[in-house]
Amino acid sequence: MKVKELYKEKIENSKYEIVGCTVNNEYQNIEYDVNENDKVELIDVSQKEGMKIYRRTLLYVLGKAVKELYPKAMFSIEYQLLDSMFCEIQNMEITEEIINNISNKMREIINKKLPIEKVVMTRKEAEEFYEKNNSTRGKVQLELKSNEKIELYFCEDYFNYFFGLLASNTGNLDLFKIEKFEEGFIIRYPSSKNPFLIQEKTEYRKLAWSLGEYDDMHKILNVDILSKLNNAVRKNKVKDVIMIDEALHEKKIANIADEIAKRKDVKIILIAGPSSSGKTTFAQRLGIQLKINGLRPVTISVDNYFVERKDTPRDENGEYDFECLEAIDTELFNDHLEKLLNGEEVEMPSFDFKIGTKKYNGNKIKLEKDDVLVIEGIHCLNDELTKKIPREQKYKVYISALTVLNMDYCNRISSRDNRLIRRMVRDYQFRGYSAKQTLTTWDSVTKGEEKYIFPFQEEADSMFNTSLIYEISVLKNIAMPLLEEIMPEDKEYAEARRILNMLKYFEPVSNNLVPTNSLVKEFMGGGDFKY
Repeated sequence: MKVKELYKEKIENSKYEIVGCTVNNEYQNIEYDVNENDKVELIDVSQKEGMKIYRRTLLYVLGKAVKELYPKAMFSIEYQLLDSMFCEIQNMEITEEIINNISNKMREIINKKLPIEKVVMTRKEAEEFYEKNNSTRGKVQLELKSNEKIELYFCEDYFNYFFGLLASNTGNLDLFKIEKFEEGFIIRYPSSKNPFLIQEKTEYRKLAWSLGEYDDMHKILNVDILSKLNNAVRKNKVKDVIMIDEALHEKKIANIADEIAKRKDVKIILIAGPSSSGKTTFAQRLGIQLKINGLRPVTISVDNYFVERKDTPRDENGEYDFECLEAIDTELFNDHLEKLLNGEEVEMPSFDFKIGTKKYNGNKIKLEKDDVLVIEGIHCLNDELTKKIPREQKYKVYISALTVLNMDYCNRISSRDNRLIRRMVRDYQFRGYSAKQTLTTWDSVTKGEEKYIFPFQEEADSMFNTSLIYEISVLKNIAMPLLEEIMPEDKEYAEARRILNMLKYFEPVSNNLVPTNSLVKEFMGGGDFKY
């Protein structure tokens, strides 16, 4: 019996749209045939995985609409901007008329509730299929020689492939909006936090510029999609890619340091970014460039300014909420900052996390003429953290691994997946955690980012993209064996298989090719800096 038949009443009465399910901890759509002993859990759009399914299916419909309207269009999905996706048509100038045509065609396809069928071919069948059909959609699967089964999603005569589950039909994708943006367009959609609403238009010009800059650079280097990176690996040219990528990082860090040095009033550098962005390495590499500019960085940790444990706020579950701003003693923090900027000596606290109190161990600091404070923390872009310090004395840097490498022209690699792979490797290398443990806590980690970091990212003076085009090819060497340890009976199995299915397409790159000052060393170990 199909899932949609077995759970018909539950699906029809669900508050949120059911877009898929897990069957024995594997992602499936609701057309899947189940046995009575199978363990089934429905997935709706209020869950992160449910919204991913919604988004993938919406992008599938977008691809179908573009193909039907403009058969020769060189359409590509580029990168994500918060709750929207930036897309381009390389050989067409995007006009309002084109946007309206695409939007109307999408709604026509959605209203028809057309079935989306996954077709599995043998390798030989797929080779014959692609020889007959002049298309590259989904052809990336053939590049992996060990792939004996090639999967494509068909809707009428349109086909494509996505690295992740699609819904079983094109219906119930009503919430979207297409808008012109830069040289292309964005398609906006709801979030799992509010599946019934497209958020008011958010400013993300700085984020888009940062992503676009890296995207353009790697297109010039001809490594914008995975097959091109894999070709560089196979032809022993990946070292050139690595050297250029690392040089780009160094140049950007030097530019930020130069900009800080030009602003003579700046005395505090504030660095914020989501988990596994590489903040520790970035701060130390920035420190080197600041010294070249005649500035001496002095580091202060916000973690030493937590309020006393008894005063720590609690979340909706009654647990201590260490990530909210109120968990920081902002009054003491600002008092110390003011004194330091006035040339006074301050005894710095050290927070004892076991006892939950600040301790003073005689660690005194005083800023000299060319000293600048470097502070890294989750709230650093929020002016409330440093509310008593004039804005002109602060320089804010937002950093994140903003991935610009895509699997192909329709399958992007999520920046969040990139960071998850980094964290998985680091947790294992330095903390002794399994991949299962990392996956278990990942949702709670990202909730804090969405609440306390992302809303403030456009307030940064500079953005630094810490992603490296080659890094997943290196990290997969450590990550894949860890993910393969997760068993089918584990709840994390479905997510582990999804990531493994992506990683297997990357040609491995030797750890020995990674420079010792590289940001990726923060996660795999063996680098020049202290972590």
